[in-house]
Amino acid sequence: MATRSETVLAAVLALFKPLARTLLRHGVAYPAFSVALKQVFLEAAREELQQAGRKQTDSALSLLSGVHRRDVRTLTRLPRAGAGTGVDAPMNMASQVAGRWLSEPDCLDTEGAPRVLPRAGAMPSFDGLVNAISRDVRPRAVLDELLRLGMVEEGVDGIRLLVPGFVPRQGFEEMAALLRDNLHDHAAAAAANLDTDANWLEQSLFADRLTAESAHQVHVAAARAWRVAFRSVMREAQARHAHDEIHADAARRTHRVRFGSYFYAEHDQPPGP
Repeated sequence: MATRSETVLAAVLALFKPLARTLLRHGVAYPAFSVALKQVFLEAAREELQQAGRKQTDSALSLLSGVHRRDVRTLTRLPRAGAGTGVDAPMNMASQVAGRWLSEPDCLDTEGAPRVLPRAGAMPSFDGLVNAISRDVRPRAVLDELLRLGMVEEGVDGIRLLVPGFVPRQGFEEMAALLRDNLHDHAAAAAANLDTDANWLEQSLFADRLTAESAHQVHVAAARAWRVAFRSVMREAQARHAHDEIHADAARRTHRVRFGSYFYAEHDQPPGP
């Protein structure tokens, strides 16, 4: 019978394979990754010690993480792993504009699709969307960012949102940041459910023995369901954010949330000869 350690390791190794393939496609082989992974284990060990109220000494970090003390001394003085990509702030503003565009009733047509918006003027307008989020950023700068990411197009009739969600196909660093943030929080929810008394939403459905055409139709249905859920949860998040800004001081407004959806399909068996 497998131990708990063996069971968890097998599960993590299975989920890691797509990420290993992504690393290999972009020139990160095992030796470079194994060195970088030491710092991740040290950060996790530091958080575990802090949560347990124990001192974060080099010896304690080494014992818990399995990283040699010599490496602990070196790595704890380096910048945090994965820091400094420089893409969070502009992508965050662009994603907020796209999210509001997809959830504000005035910005949607009768079928729930995003309207083509005039650049300026009273709501609904592109400048109005930006100003509703922040007046510290020029609407033109946000529009340029969305154009760079391939999210919108600007024409004589106004500005058109090109995709039904925030997926910056033209920005490699932005796509990598979404991979980091979305998978991190999905994994964090699943790990918390396994390790603690948490009961975070983390559900999926599964079907097999489908044709490629049927898999495509299920994908279409999933995307349609996501658009409905997105608008409902986005409106609730906006309402709660506005409420908390008025009724709670900054010391209480310390939580963040992420709600997502995913769909994937592949050959369940290798193709025949």
